[in-house]
Amino acid sequence: MSRPEAGRWVGHRVGHRAGYWADYGPEEFAAQFGVSRETCAQFVRYEEALRRWQRRINLVGPSTLNDVWGRHFADSAQLAAHLRADARSLVDLGSGAGFPGLVLKLLRPDLEVHLIEADKRKAAFLTATAAMLSIDVAVVAARIEEVARGQARPRADIVTARALAPLAALLELASGWSVDNPQFLLLKGQNVESELISTAKCWNMTVRQIDSVTHPDGCLLSIERIARVKI
Repeated sequence: MSRPEAGRWVGHRVGHRAGYWADYGPEEFAAQFGVSRETCAQFVRYEEALRRWQRRINLVGPSTLNDVWGRHFADSAQLAAHLRADARSLVDLGSGAGFPGLVLKLLRPDLEVHLIEADKRKAAFLTATAAMLSIDVAVVAARIEEVARGQARPRADIVTARALAPLAALLELASGWSVDNPQFLLLKGQNVESELISTAKCWNMTVRQIDSVTHPDGCLLSIERIARVKI
């Protein structure tokens, strides 16, 4: 990739494009991601909880309820293959309905996972769903910047986010975790190139751009070694 005038943007791109699957459900999800029957059953219960709570609060876009397994579960699950090998802790920013943080916990129960969600109703959904699934996660009902700069900031080997904010703003929000030298794994859309160029004016970073397996216009960003540009 070319180097912008400010900042150092080192990276490469891997993968191939794929579209959403038609009639994609539990069996296809289990085959795609090597999920056991027991874990797949947990995802079925997760979907049921999502649909129940969606009647009361807006957890996901209503039109996406017809494609929970592809649009939400698979979209989140694709991050699992790109987690740093030595990862032990994960912080998910703006978790919402648990994408991708709760999905990754189901796939990687060995990870210590913190779900940060400022909306107390969504945080209540996360807490209730984790309890129903008997999985151990920490749900933090607070603003991201407050957690990132607070004394109780959880350690993060991995920081994840999905459809949260433009890249430059997201790194600023999460800058408190830079001392942990984490891997940022972020799900991004069609504006990713312009976001990378804009972000490189403020941040040095090493980037790996990976094509999404769920959306033709989407990608994953794996970002490491972030540091502010010195002016």
